[in-house]
Amino acid sequence: MRKDALDPRSRASQEVTLTQIREDRERLRLRWHAEGFYGKETIGDILRIGAQTYPDAKRHFYSAERPERVFTLHESYHLSLTYVARLQALGIGPGDVVAVQMPNWWEAVILSQAIIMVGAVLLPIIPIYGTGDLQYILATARAKMLIVPQRTRNIDFLERLESLGSLPDLEHILIVGEEVRRGAMNWDQFLAIEPPPLKMADISPDSICLLMFTSGTTSAPKGVRHTHNTLIAETKTFPLYRPADPENPLFLSAGPFGHIGSALELIRGSLTGNSNVTRDRWDAQACLDLITRLKPCTSNGVPFFMLTLFDLVDKGLGDISSLKYFTMGGTSISPSQILRLEEAGITGLRTYGATEMPTICAGRKEDPIEKRAYTEGRLLPGVEVRIVDDEDNDVADGKSGELLVRGPDLFVGYLDEALDLDAFLPGGWFRTGDIVVRDAEGYLTVVDRKKDIIIRGGENLSSKEIEDALCGHPAISEAAAIGMPDPLYGEKVCAFVSLRAGQSISLEAVQAHFAELGLAKQKMPEQLEVVEDFPRTPRGKVKKTDLRALLQPQGHSA
Repeated sequence: MRKDALDPRSRASQEVTLTQIREDRERLRLRWHAEGFYGKETIGDILRIGAQTYPDAKRHFYSAERPERVFTLHESYHLSLTYVARLQALGIGPGDVVAVQMPNWWEAVILSQAIIMVGAVLLPIIPIYGTGDLQYILATARAKMLIVPQRTRNIDFLERLESLGSLPDLEHILIVGEEVRRGAMNWDQFLAIEPPPLKMADISPDSICLLMFTSGTTSAPKGVRHTHNTLIAETKTFPLYRPADPENPLFLSAGPFGHIGSALELIRGSLTGNSNVTRDRWDAQACLDLITRLKPCTSNGVPFFMLTLFDLVDKGLGDISSLKYFTMGGTSISPSQILRLEEAGITGLRTYGATEMPTICAGRKEDPIEKRAYTEGRLLPGVEVRIVDDEDNDVADGKSGELLVRGPDLFVGYLDEALDLDAFLPGGWFRTGDIVVRDAEGYLTVVDRKKDIIIRGGENLSSKEIEDALCGHPAISEAAAIGMPDPLYGEKVCAFVSLRAGQSISLEAVQAHFAELGLAKQKMPEQLEVVEDFPRTPRGKVKKTDLRALLQPQGHSA
């Protein structure tokens, strides 16, 4: 088959049907199998082979709330097998959706491995998501089982469970803790299940194994579906942009469970043999203590992580000299952040991707510093891109346009297939919604964003969801949410509102309203601007570029 059979580029403003999307996806799947990006192994196979090949590689788990735990790959794999059998005893099998709303505790990681190995679909949910988000995700995904901690970070999950509405598909709730609640089992009760003889299901590497919800331009989060093959293809590229020192291949990770990066960490060590240090959440001093003591050579995260480490190191509170590489992504990255890493003797590497396609391009250690600091890097193996104008015509290098992508780690569509119609073009090209420029050497630079989202500390927040919540307040007539620059988080939420006649409002009242709705704290506006009217286009659309120019250094209330 000719590669250009998937490349109908001559038509501007191309429309696509769901049938065509499915046919394009199948042709690409067969092509990536033929080219060796896809194989016959499942994630369970990768975990088994890793346990055999690197049995002594370790995974360390640290938390401020719990004792340290360390497992070898051999131990964690065989423990996962016992959980597979218990899940089977509960009736969990291929295709069932199992939601896990946990910190990065060892139970969450090993249970997640077991969920995928049993053939079920893992649905990680960020722990900070409140009742409203959780209810929507569980109902939309038709989750059969939910796994939560008893309590973490002052969040009482038992209270959260009591607040959930009807979920007819939810058959099992597992509480990782000692508390016993009607309709749920605690950790001891789960371990007490007499497992049947283990019989591993016959699982296709092209079957769905991961479902993640991400915010976009619509108010409702979108379910992103990945297969064993899409995740394995992504993870095999890790050594290109996450290099390790052969003398000290220890990797430190403190990203929250529920992100695509944490899902990929489930299998990274099994492919590379590197040991891993996981902390359940980012605490700069605690992570600095771990770096000082364990001396990892590689770490990753949003820029906020490194900025807070540097602040402590400058005060003489720890030592990061063991770090040789730090990979940053998930939010906007300034050249100064990469340059500061360089000054500290750390090679800073930028990555660019999305939940839908975890890594499109990345900086590499051999790249010159000006490329690592000022661009997103080069395409990973198998990744193809087009850069198009508003009519979907390709533009020349050096010209800006929307980035279209496809590649082996591209997701296989949204849970709601209707959303695919706006996301894909003929040929299997996915619209990223980002405006980029490609230089003559193939390096990409993101220069703008088409999608109306706010990226706070690596979290994609839907502006529309925030605006809908704002307009639900009785004092607010109209609202617009934008991202305001922040040195630590990249962006924070700023809300512009117009009020109903005779009404007033404060930032505190808005935040209380969001809390009542059960929305995650990250979605709460941290600055409030009250306006009489909004700047608008001739068609009446709010001009958010003008609102950004109006931003004041401190929030207002009225």
